[in-house]
Amino acid sequence: MKLSRLSELSPYKVIDWGYTEELEPKSFQQFTDWVEQGQHGPLSYLADHRKDKRSSLEKVYPGARAALVFLFDYRAAKNYQEKVAPQNNLASYVIGFDDKDYHIELQDRLKDIATLLEIADYDISLDIHPVLERDLAYRAGLGWFGKNSMLISRDYGSYFLIGSLILKEKLPLKNKPLEPDHCGSCTRCLDACPTNAILAEKRSVNASRCISTFTIELFKPAPPPIGYPAETNEVFGCDICQEVCPWVRKNRGEDSLISSWLVDFFNRPKKEIQQEVQEMSNKGFKEKFKHTSLERLGKRGLLKNLI
Repeated sequence: MKLSRLSELSPYKVIDWGYTEELEPKSFQQFTDWVEQGQHGPLSYLADHRKDKRSSLEKVYPGARAALVFLFDYRAAKNYQEKVAPQNNLASYVIGFDDKDYHIELQDRLKDIATLLEIADYDISLDIHPVLERDLAYRAGLGWFGKNSMLISRDYGSYFLIGSLILKEKLPLKNKPLEPDHCGSCTRCLDACPTNAILAEKRSVNASRCISTFTIELFKPAPPPIGYPAETNEVFGCDICQEVCPWVRKNRGEDSLISSWLVDFFNRPKKEIQQEVQEMSNKGFKEKFKHTSLERLGKRGLLKNLI
C-alpha cells in the first residue's frame, strides 16, 4: 500500500480527504428521530429495512475496519453556470462531472484511487448506499453540518460530492480533529429557502418541502411544496441554500474551462423545451439523457418540473 501517494489526488478532482476508524455515525439517533417524525417525506428508501443499516458501516460492509473519505470538487460547474446565467437552472453537480451521472464517474475515480494507493481489498461507498455519508465525512474531519444539512468545509465550501473507500484493515494514518460548527448566528440559507424546508436546529431538511426532492425524486405529476414559486427556473435540483452561504461564496475555487450540452439544452424558454420533451418517446428520452443525472428522472418527471 502506497499511502504516500495520497498527495497525488488532484487529477481526480479530490480537494480534500480524511481517514476514520469510527464505524458508527454520530448523528444516527438524530437521523432516526427525523425519520420517525416523517421528515423524510416521500423518500421511502430512508425509512425501510435499510434505515437500521445506517447505524454502522459493518452492517453494510462486513469486515469494515476504517474508511478513506474523499471530497470531489464541482465548483467550476457552479462558476460556469453563473457566467452563462442560463434561463433554467440545474443543480451544479449535474454538470460538474462532464455531464455524467456522478455515481458512474465517482465509482471509476474511486477505483482508480484504490489502484494508485495499491489497496486491493476495499468497498466503495457513495450516497446510493445505506450510509450516512456526510456523517462519515464529518468523522473524518472534513467539515461540519451546516444549518441547511450540507457538509461545509472552511476551505472548500460545499460544492463537492463525497465518496469513500471502505477498508478491511486499519491504516497508519492520523485522524483529523472533528471540525467545530462555524455557522454561528447566520441564517442566510433559512432566509433564502422559498419553501421553508430547512430545519436549522436539527441541521436537517423537511424533504417534503425541499425543491430538490420535488424536482429529482418525484417521477410523476405531483403538487409542488407550499411556498414553491409560481415562476421558478429550478428545473432539476436546487442550489439556493448553498448559493447564499458565506463559506461557499468565500471558497469558489478557480475558474476552469468547462462546457455543458445540458446547460445549452435548458438555456432557452421553458415552453420550447417542454414541447421538445413531449415529442420524445420514452426510448428517445432515455437515449437523449443516457448516463446523465436526468436519465433516472424520466420523461414524465422532467415534464412535471418544466410545467
